[in-house]
Amino acid sequence: MEFLSEIPVIGDVLFYVIPFLAVLLVVVFVHEYGHYIVGRWRGIHAEAFSIGFGKELFGWTDSRGTRWKVSLIPLGGYVKFLGDSGASSRPDEAAVAAMSEADRRRAFPTAPLFSRTLTVLAGPVANFLLSIAVFAGLAMTVGVATDEAKIGEAPEYSGLMSGDQVLEVDGQPIDTYLELFHALTLGEGAPMPALVLRDGSQIRLDVTMARPAVIDDIVPSGAAAEAGLKVGDEIVVASGEEIISFRALQRVTKATGPNPMPVTVLRDGERLEFVVTPRMIERPDHETAEIKPTPTIGITNLDGGDIFPAKEPVGLIDALDYGAGQTWNVVDLTLSYLYRVIAGQSDPSQIGGPIRIAEISGEAADRGVTELITMIAFLSTSIGLINLFPIPVLDGGHLLFYGIEAIRGRPLRDRWVEIGMTIGFSIVILLMVFATYNDLSRL
Repeated sequence: MEFLSEIPVIGDVLFYVIPFLAVLLVVVFVHEYGHYIVGRWRGIHAEAFSIGFGKELFGWTDSRGTRWKVSLIPLGGYVKFLGDSGASSRPDEAAVAAMSEADRRRAFPTAPLFSRTLTVLAGPVANFLLSIAVFAGLAMTVGVATDEAKIGEAPEYSGLMSGDQVLEVDGQPIDTYLELFHALTLGEGAPMPALVLRDGSQIRLDVTMARPAVIDDIVPSGAAAEAGLKVGDEIVVASGEEIISFRALQRVTKATGPNPMPVTVLRDGERLEFVVTPRMIERPDHETAEIKPTPTIGITNLDGGDIFPAKEPVGLIDALDYGAGQTWNVVDLTLSYLYRVIAGQSDPSQIGGPIRIAEISGEAADRGVTELITMIAFLSTSIGLINLFPIPVLDGGHLLFYGIEAIRGRPLRDRWVEIGMTIGFSIVILLMVFATYNDLSRL
């Protein structure tokens, strides 16, 4: 992927845009195909299947009369069924009233409630199935991390190599990777003596899971940003104490509380002095998981934890179980984060939009095909979940209307549907504006 960034003028943009479009188009196609194929199964005619919105760029009409097309704005897609007024799937009451009896039998608004419900639900379900399939495929090919303390990947600074079996750390026997991780993080990144089995021979060496306090991401309105710190800075001193790892910085910040904290950072080889005043934010404690005020300075560090266990491919059943578990983990983490945002316990500035997704896609592609495929699974789960939110214009909003229809025994009045759609559309636009604002703030 690096060759893209070498293209004059537009290279840096293409580095992010091409992987983003590749990931998004796969996820969107699967989502919309879920709607299409179940609708077709239930006897509902699809007039158009579009990847993207707006003006059609190219397309074709199949033997069933469905127009398959690629449109100008590639930020989504839609299936327009017979009787829909547009991409939002609002019923076209005038068109339905003028239909022949034959067309009414294959129109979406006049289909049985069960058929409409299955058709709408099929989109998010298709996304979840794609995620499970991708995670399962990776488990069968790349493999799943083992429990043993055998190294799959490790940075050069750690002292470890791929294939090493760690037997002891600081005199303590090590049997599992979790024990290894805990042993190496106890010293906040300081080198620790270890006994390692390498190429059939036992050797002793110093091992570290060093986590330099480098700022990889920064909250635009956070304490660190307001103090003048920037992405790329490495914090080497805090409150007069030498900082050898990000974990050490966390400890010092916790001890400082809401009081001013002098810090020294390395920026382009130069040592600079700043004063950062941590803010007390409700969040889970690292040790007890209890929700309580925690001093934070609004930075993220991604340099640590680069020692990964060895992986082994698994069979189909175990792979499907792994895929379902990973998909559920994404759902659980997303819902937990949104709950904490609503409760004021997490920073909403981490909510990202298309620009952030493009950044992550480009970075994933740069790390390799496996990372890019994994990105497809994560994004597919997220889109499936978001579409289930009970917001009119989203699939979950339609399902909400259908639930009310099932309880009442008849559909909602057109006026209430119109009001609901307007409110839902406004919510979606506001969320998109907010997410884009966060993206631009990061830039």
